[in-house]
Amino acid sequence: MTTVKENLTADSALADFYKDLHSHPELGFQEHRTAEIVAKRLTTLGFEVTTGIGGTGLAGVLKNGAGPTALLRADMDALPVQEDTGLAYASTVTAPNANGTVVPVAHACGHDLHTTCLIGAAEVLSSDRSSWSGTLVVVFQPAEELGAGAQAMVDDGLYEKVPKPDIVLGQHVAPLPAGKIAGHAGASYAGSDSLRVRLVGEGAHGSMPQNSIDPVVMAAATVLRLQTIVSREIPSTDTAVLTVGSIHAGDAANVIPGEAELQLNIRSYTSGVRQHILDSVERIAKGEAQAADAPEEPTITEIERFPIVVNDADALGKTLRAFAEWLGPDQILDPGAGAGSEDVGILATSADAPLSYWLLGGTDPKLFSTGDMTDPALRTVPSNHSPHYAPVIDPTLAIGVTALVTAARTWLPTA
Repeated sequence: MTTVKENLTADSALADFYKDLHSHPELGFQEHRTAEIVAKRLTTLGFEVTTGIGGTGLAGVLKNGAGPTALLRADMDALPVQEDTGLAYASTVTAPNANGTVVPVAHACGHDLHTTCLIGAAEVLSSDRSSWSGTLVVVFQPAEELGAGAQAMVDDGLYEKVPKPDIVLGQHVAPLPAGKIAGHAGASYAGSDSLRVRLVGEGAHGSMPQNSIDPVVMAAATVLRLQTIVSREIPSTDTAVLTVGSIHAGDAANVIPGEAELQLNIRSYTSGVRQHILDSVERIAKGEAQAADAPEEPTITEIERFPIVVNDADALGKTLRAFAEWLGPDQILDPGAGAGSEDVGILATSADAPLSYWLLGGTDPKLFSTGDMTDPALRTVPSNHSPHYAPVIDPTLAIGVTALVTAARTWLPTA
């Protein structure tokens, strides 16, 4: 088995591939250039490639004798973020978003690294077929940041185009020391629901509030009452977060507007808690509207949704044990359940397969003191979605490639 000592520095061609992707980020469902480059590389490596799955997604299949089927997944999309890393290969790209607004675009979440690592792993596994047996499926997914890409691929017949996997494997770069890998069994990443709540009142002149049904007051009361859901309705043994991230009403100081809009986000780890919060949001919004004598009920619409990501305990344990043999047990961490969200679990649940998903450290180790989950640097180093976030190429890229190769060989052993 390849050891980290043998592979600390990324292949220069693969590093160049990564820098190119980093410099040319694409928003969700716009990953045309990335998908084309990836498809060409996979075809050259001998994979049977299917493109255009769920829009801009693609998958490659490499059959190598009898054995199980393992799916390795990477996401490809970038964020509407203005990069501020100072890197020579930093993004200066702008592009229209789904609403047609031109926004800056950057790989501020590391999906370019995920894509590069999976290409690197595909190269290793295709060139050394004596080290594994079975069927390798590599999936390059669009629109993870929208919480829509995995479902779009499944809805477009992903598992009619490629074999259903016996295991789904994947990784996400994180602001942990490069060289560390972290994984948590069970509910690992929160389910996320983003909602838009439209509250309707009756507008009036600011000097005559008696002629209005003020949606601003209605919105303020709703925001305060929403904060009681987690603090007063959810047991302290459960974990949940409800954040109102946007309020908009009116455009003038002396005009009471006719409506107000809230945008809120819910994070939860069980389906029961999730449904309770969703029901409570509806109850409170309607209750405040009724209390204000609003002319119509509020409208609640879904902006996006991410399912709860559940790591199969046995599957993750098997993968992490292989990593511990390779890197050493002191390099493997349990980060606990994270509040971030992912849609990778859809690829597993849709195939009725276990998921083994881990975090890949991608930050300069010299910035850390203890290097574990108690390290104070975790609160200060740039994290995913920050304009300052960019993984260090060495040793992150090499370790990310080897992690995927190690996982694949663990689940596709030779006879």
